[in-house]
Amino acid sequence: MAAEIHSRPQSFRPVLLNKIEGHSDTVNTAVLIPKEDGVITVSEDRTIRVWLKRDSGQYWPSIYHTVSSPCSCMSYHHESKRIFIGQDNGAIVEFLISEDFNKMNHVKTYPAHQNRVSDLIFSLESQWVISTGHDKSISWMSTQSGSMLGRHSFGSWASCLQYDNETQHAFVGDHSGQITLLKLDEQSCSIITTLKGHEGGVAVLYWDPVQRWLFSGASDHSVIMWDIGGRQGRTLLLQGHHEKVQALRYLRLTHQLVSCSADGGMTVWNMDTAREEAPQWLESDSCQKCEQPFFWNIKQMWDTKTLGLRQHHCRKCGKAICGKCSSKRSTYPIMGFEFQVRMCDDCYDTIKEEDRTPLATFHEGKHNISHMDMDPSRGLMVTCGTDRVVKIWDMTQVVGSSVAAGFSPR
Repeated sequence: MAAEIHSRPQSFRPVLLNKIEGHSDTVNTAVLIPKEDGVITVSEDRTIRVWLKRDSGQYWPSIYHTVSSPCSCMSYHHESKRIFIGQDNGAIVEFLISEDFNKMNHVKTYPAHQNRVSDLIFSLESQWVISTGHDKSISWMSTQSGSMLGRHSFGSWASCLQYDNETQHAFVGDHSGQITLLKLDEQSCSIITTLKGHEGGVAVLYWDPVQRWLFSGASDHSVIMWDIGGRQGRTLLLQGHHEKVQALRYLRLTHQLVSCSADGGMTVWNMDTAREEAPQWLESDSCQKCEQPFFWNIKQMWDTKTLGLRQHHCRKCGKAICGKCSSKRSTYPIMGFEFQVRMCDDCYDTIKEEDRTPLATFHEGKHNISHMDMDPSRGLMVTCGTDRVVKIWDMTQVVGSSVAAGFSPR
């Protein structure tokens, strides 16, 4: 992690409670079992494991089940004890877990994709299992009949998925950086809109159906909040990571967003504050401050007998400027810039010291975090990644206002 993160004093930190080890390959998904001291994991080593905490304080697998292909993702529905596992071969396998979490019975196998399943969601209301895959498609299948209801193809790998049960809208992020909003029906779908804002592949999505906010994390190290419910195209850019953002969770009662990245960074964003939208970058053939030509402006270079300059952009006003007119750097948290970014000299002079007060806290998970799950009612978080280790964290100090909102740690 960069020294910039460590230079900020942290009064509260996540507390590591347990580490679960024993997988022989990457752990792709780990979820906390509600109201239980338990975790469910799926891994590239083809295993599905249910870990329960014993009297010794350690977690041991009460279920250890091996399937035919590496497990890429999972959706667990606690009330019905149904679990759906996406696999590298494109199939989705459904199991029913016993009430005591000591047994798991196969229910159905769904031929969902022709290639690796990248994400999936089980909707009890629709009785659908919806999934995305590396075959560049989204599919939705009936959990009652096991049959395919519909499929839609994209131009790039479909990498992540969220679904709104009430409206039957699906959000699909892909490797091109786009997010597609679709309305799913029994046998067809329609494209509502395409959201464009990331400069790298979208790795994770999180949908809050109450605020009607969609959060996306991508390989461009950024998080974007899309205000879908506002219907005004409002977006907020959040830059507080140095690596690919791979896990997100919005905590509605405390108005906080938790994001995790591939380098182990954990960022907790305060979303209960007025924020400004980052401006669109303007384009120009010459610096919008000193009017010197950029290097592709051959005519002005010839007329003025000057060498062309490289184009930059001020992150606060969005103007196209040269390096000389943007020599200053500053944080600007109200616009989502928690790290220092380029500012034109005029904008830099307008920023007060209080404008630089961070609106996020930064923490270190000390392992690659490819997936994260949280139980806000207990203040717990579980992380997993390519190091084959699963970590369970006490987050009550970091998101501690949840206690004031009526929650208390178990």
